[in-house]
Amino acid sequence: MVANVPKLSVKDVQSQKRYTEVNGRKWYYIDSPPSTTSQKGTIVLVHGFPDISFGWRYQIPLLNRLGFRTIALDSMGYSDTGYSDTGTSPNLSLFGFKSHADAIAGIAKAIGAHKIIIGGHDWGGAVVYRVAQWYPDLVTHVFTVCTPYTPPVDRYISTEQLSKTTLPQFGYQLQFGSEDGKIERVVKDEKTMRKFLLGMYGGRPSSGKKFMSPITGIDLKQVEEGEFKMTPLFDQEEFDFYVQEFLKNGISGPCNWYRTRKVNWEEELSLPAASKTIVKQPTLYVLATKDEVLTRKMSKHMEKAVPNLTRGEVPAGHWALWQTPEQVNGILKDWIQGVVLGGKSKL
Repeated sequence: MVANVPKLSVKDVQSQKRYTEVNGRKWYYIDSPPSTTSQKGTIVLVHGFPDISFGWRYQIPLLNRLGFRTIALDSMGYSDTGYSDTGTSPNLSLFGFKSHADAIAGIAKAIGAHKIIIGGHDWGGAVVYRVAQWYPDLVTHVFTVCTPYTPPVDRYISTEQLSKTTLPQFGYQLQFGSEDGKIERVVKDEKTMRKFLLGMYGGRPSSGKKFMSPITGIDLKQVEEGEFKMTPLFDQEEFDFYVQEFLKNGISGPCNWYRTRKVNWEEELSLPAASKTIVKQPTLYVLATKDEVLTRKMSKHMEKAVPNLTRGEVPAGHWALWQTPEQVNGILKDWIQGVVLGGKSKL
């Protein structure tokens, strides 16, 4: 358990949950007010997989102290932002980047925020780049933890093609997004959900075997039959809260994110020409040096498409927000003070 960093509690989350209806659907989020006498802006945060808005519990107090109202979204399929459509062919566009960009723009309008800063982690990082491109007049600044920028492409490339060529570490996505629901068939009740989440969050299997490989995915047999030690990234109350939040909708919705590659590609063909390939907003990218999927190599040429880029890095794996909150928050604070509040384009 990480100590000495202020964070939201489970009770804070429960008292600060709100929702806004956009395009006929309720989008839930933590709405945390600034702790200063005057508000300096609004920051919208988007989590990744498998996570919820509470994943930003170490960053929200910092942003509040810096004077920002903070909106931490529960993305489609997670927590109270439930996916209720039935049938064998879900509307995958609801899980895509454009859907989330529209939802965030709708929330901003509803709360009276004419300009926003947007931050993301993992899938949420991919989302926020596109929000900045779909709504360039709304988004003033962008930051991501772990997730490098990937430009839209004219030719569709499937996840299978990608994993067999340039990004072999994306092979696990074939399991997570499999048409026959490999993950969903196993993670189907509280017992298996607990083990799945423990494995994903670094709780060590009692067997000593590796739980997940970026190339092949997770060892589902361990979810069915194995036991896990408690992850050091949560206290028991926090982990129990995560489990209950995931049980609200199950794992199918989160897995649908891995089925959206073609949907996102099709929708991105209509991105505004002026922002289709370039993120013009001042942007902070924080590399997690031990992340086995979102690697340093993937960000090698980011400056070409993100000219106002500030780079930072932390000695952490994929869950950098929780593993190294002091370092993440320090980089974020310096960037906000120097770029967002200080008027610089980059540090």
